Amino acid sequence: MALGSLLSKLAGGGGGAPTIEHDDFCRIVADKSCAIVDVREPHEYGAGHVPGAKNMPLSSFDPTKLPKGDVVLICQAGGRSAKALALAEGAGRKDLRHYAPGTGGWRARGGAVE
Repeated sequence: MALGSLLSKLAGGGGGAPTIEHDDFCRIVADKSCAIVDVREPHEYGAGHVPGAKNMPLSSFDPTKLPKGDVVLICQAGGRSAKALALAEGAGRKDLRHYAPGTGGWRARGGAVE
């Protein structure tokens, strides 16, 4: 299922940045239907991240190096992923969302980390 159809409903928060609902994010993690990019710093990422997430720290974030196709951005609590989303949108990307609860919210809801 394409990210666009999964995300027909956008959640609020993040200053109006396009977000993904928790249930949709769970499906994406399970079926690996799009790329997940964690924008936390390497030491944070190394302490535990959503399974399959690629690390691209916000401190050196380059939207031109994002994977092609649909991407969900994540950080610890939603702030950095919203900033990365704004940078990527400014660079012309339209196929991105961020998971506003972040890794902390993912863990709080019982999500696995690796």
